[in-house]
Amino acid sequence: MTVIVSTFVSAVLLLFGTGLHPLPWLTWLAPLPVLRLAPRVGARVACCAAGLAWLLGQSRMWPYFLGTLGMPLPAAGAVILGQALVFALLTWAYRRLLLNGCPLTAAAAVPAGWVALEYLLSLALPHGAWLSLAYTQADVGPVLQTASLTGPWGITFLVMGVPAALAVAATPWAQGRVRVLVVAALVLALPLGYGTWRLGQPHPVTTTRVALVDTDRPDDTVDLATTAGRRLLDRYVTRIRALPRSTSTVVLPEKTFAADERTLPVLAGPIRRLAVEQRQDIVVGLVLDRAGTSYNAALGFRAHGGEPVLYLKHHLVPGAEGDLRPGDGWAFVAPGHGLIICKDLDFPALVRGYRGHGATLLLAPAWDFTEDGRLHSRMAVTRGVESGLTVARTSRAGRLTVSDPYGRVLAERVTGQDGFTTVTAALPAPAGATVYDRFGDWFAWLCMLLLAPVAVGRWRVQGNSRPGHLAHGRASATERARQTRD
Repeated sequence: MTVIVSTFVSAVLLLFGTGLHPLPWLTWLAPLPVLRLAPRVGARVACCAAGLAWLLGQSRMWPYFLGTLGMPLPAAGAVILGQALVFALLTWAYRRLLLNGCPLTAAAAVPAGWVALEYLLSLALPHGAWLSLAYTQADVGPVLQTASLTGPWGITFLVMGVPAALAVAATPWAQGRVRVLVVAALVLALPLGYGTWRLGQPHPVTTTRVALVDTDRPDDTVDLATTAGRRLLDRYVTRIRALPRSTSTVVLPEKTFAADERTLPVLAGPIRRLAVEQRQDIVVGLVLDRAGTSYNAALGFRAHGGEPVLYLKHHLVPGAEGDLRPGDGWAFVAPGHGLIICKDLDFPALVRGYRGHGATLLLAPAWDFTEDGRLHSRMAVTRGVESGLTVARTSRAGRLTVSDPYGRVLAERVTGQDGFTTVTAALPAPAGATVYDRFGDWFAWLCMLLLAPVAVGRWRVQGNSRPGHLAHGRASATERARQTRD
């Protein structure tokens, strides 16, 4: 019964503490029941309980992966089943290390292993850091500031490390429980203290304002060669002209229009004139066909006129954008104001590259799938904290979100209503460079180095045949022998 209850509780906590709309405080508790169970049962039972808890906890993601995203079943299965397998293996490692009298290493192995998994997946898969647990804490300001030091990896370490340490403390016969709690408290207190201090510093705003404008009607890309395309363009022009004159930058959504070399002047002419007339930089997302090759593009029209700046999306959505060609490089519509498109914000290295080229603000046309609007908006917020950037993200079927370099949402509205949805916000003053911006994924590499003691601990367990070496001093001889054998 204990096995069933522990598995069920962890599964429920994962169900509501992860996914598209997580409750942040549940994420910290989710691994605790199965980790607490692990040293009290055999290795096979512990691994099965952990793996099953993860599978059940991610059950709501199957419809999203298979339906909304249209992922092939093998790909969706590899993501969810692969994570469940890793969680089971980390639970196994935690159990062996704890029984072998290495409680601190056991507590560190779980978060370090999960960070290593997230980091390697971000490098190997075409989705960047999309699968990170860090986004569950995007609305918890003091915790989110850790991203400015470590990237998303430090937040993941905290979220997985706290329950691992609590699980050790809940094992009454474990050696060094007090030491584990002291170390865990210190590891938690330092980033929380830093985050609270960072949010308490003065962060002035400027008189410059940005406006995000969207209509989800129509709900698809409209060709400028059609009457509907020209009518939609006229509507946007009218809406932008009605914005306050204090607005200096306007961002429209991703793939609003479709144009080729013949029809591009239909868009460029009116928007260029409007930008000069309003003294506003205007960013428009479109599908651009050039000599038979299509790109997901953003055009930045400058307030002082001239040719628009072109940015081509780097990271295309597998399957959905298979007919498009990716771009490269950076683009700035004004000094410090970089252009980026939707999924590109899933990749911390690309955002750090923008910061390295002088960006202080990212203007991001985007297009979500309605139900994942919150997740993608918070991924963008996290990228801003990592590199000390303001992010203005205009999403169709998602959210219009402006966030500052400290992760505070300055303005936000859900899109999808009839008519136009608009938000405006005063832009904050530029922030200084962050530790993560300077040193990149140092913490992810540190976590992989921390996994070395896990291998050493495993060797010690395998090389010691004495049942009495187990830390459970009050266990019966039969139980100790069974634990060693497992």
